[in-house]
Amino acid sequence: MKTPAVRVVWVRNLLTKARVGHLATSTKEGRPLVVPICFAFDGIAIYSVIDEKPKRVNPRAMRRVLNIVENPNVCFVVDQYSEDWRKLRYVIVRGKAAILTKGKEHSTALLLLRKKYQQYHSMNLDDRPIIKIRPTHIIAWNATSRIQ
Repeated sequence: MKTPAVRVVWVRNLLTKARVGHLATSTKEGRPLVVPICFAFDGIAIYSVIDEKPKRVNPRAMRRVLNIVENPNVCFVVDQYSEDWRKLRYVIVRGKAAILTKGKEHSTALLLLRKKYQQYHSMNLDDRPIIKIRPTHIIAWNATSRIQ
């Protein structure tokens, strides 16, 4: 499946500059989970690390990670709210997710995430799982246009 190109400037900017997005995963039985995540977008894929903030379970046993292993179909949403509704916008990314645990892509994703989030500079993330989302479909909307 080919990754759709992100050619519209405001869509690319929102995916690059937004500080938080919401990741939806589900079990193979279809039980959904939506969580806010920090992320980086390299123009092709979206990356999010399971960082060192307090967790109740081992990073590899987190529900979002287990869901991706069971069912790689995910949805990711980034939005921008304003009291001036002419400035409202959102991007919905449907895609296939994978868990990266090592290798060049893992290292490159960590560099992107550390560049975007200063808090990651002091965290030991080298052995932490990274969620990679490869977009398969993008829906974008703002007050003046819709892209599908």
